[in-house]
Amino acid sequence: MEKSLKPYSKDFSATLEMTKYLLIYLDMKLTFNLKFLFVFLIIFIVEILIAKYLHDAYIRPFGGDVLVVVLIYAFLRIFLKTNYKKLAFGVLVFSFIIECLQGLHYVNWLGLQDNKFWSIVLGTYFTVYDLLAYFVGYLICLLFKD
Repeated sequence: MEKSLKPYSKDFSATLEMTKYLLIYLDMKLTFNLKFLFVFLIIFIVEILIAKYLHDAYIRPFGGDVLVVVLIYAFLRIFLKTNYKKLAFGVLVFSFIIECLQGLHYVNWLGLQDNKFWSIVLGTYFTVYDLLAYFVGYLICLLFKD
């Protein structure tokens, strides 16, 4: 059994090496930030409550998208110490990419169109209003200075 695990341990150590160099290149340090853990948990609970109980035309679609950018940012800040502006911008770019992929129906590419959970989490359609919501979330992220 040990012989079959050896190739995977090489891959894993190579992945760790690449991660280490990526963190150095991006000037990121691994850390644990309790403040952002609490921010993440609070926003996560709010997001769940919005998804479960709010079925309106404004707060759920727009407010939820604003908060998801802050949620991702807070999650990354739990573990990464880096320039907060660059990290916020990276989350914004990531959000824009996901939104554009929604326009290309990437949930169908992944074969997840019949899975309600993943369809909700990943999103299924493109709208410019989501891009605006992500930008508002980005602006909120900029309020969390180092």
